[in-house]
Amino acid sequence: MITVVESPLSKQRFLLLDAPTEKTLSNYIEPLKEENVKQLVRICNRHLDYDAAELERQAGIRVIDDIKFADGNVPSPENIENWLSLAEQARQEGHTMAVHCVSGIGRAPGLFFMQVLVTLSLIESGMDPLDAISYVRQHRRGALNKIQVRFIDGYQPISKRSKWKQWFKKIVV
Repeated sequence: MITVVESPLSKQRFLLLDAPTEKTLSNYIEPLKEENVKQLVRICNRHLDYDAAELERQAGIRVIDDIKFADGNVPSPENIENWLSLAEQARQEGHTMAVHCVSGIGRAPGLFFMQVLVTLSLIESGMDPLDAISYVRQHRRGALNKIQVRFIDGYQPISKRSKWKQWFKKIVV
């Protein structure tokens, strides 16, 4: 399953997906290429499920394995910094950012972690934290548990953009 989340401000796109396997990897290549994905962040320890080098050879998509987490936790400052750096690089280059855990839906901690990262990217683009939570939940019903919501609500963006408020006022008026 692939879910596309697009920031209404920056128009940056994110793909949330379940983990490919050797058998299913070929099913992901065309959709990832169509979405202009150049980097796929693998947040789970499933490096044996498919060959990352093969994905890079076949589709030019590099698998990033540097962002991991403990089940049920919120991202560490290093994870946030790494994610935001990758997301900003993708935004500047006009690429879609893709991320996967084990199943994309059944393994709640991985799914929530993916959603937290995407939500933080929306906040960094200027969205209010609670609006970003609602926006992600529109795309993935039931997204984000209480711990993650509290974390996101208290998150202080690294960038201090205020485009979201102006954009939101335009659509509400």
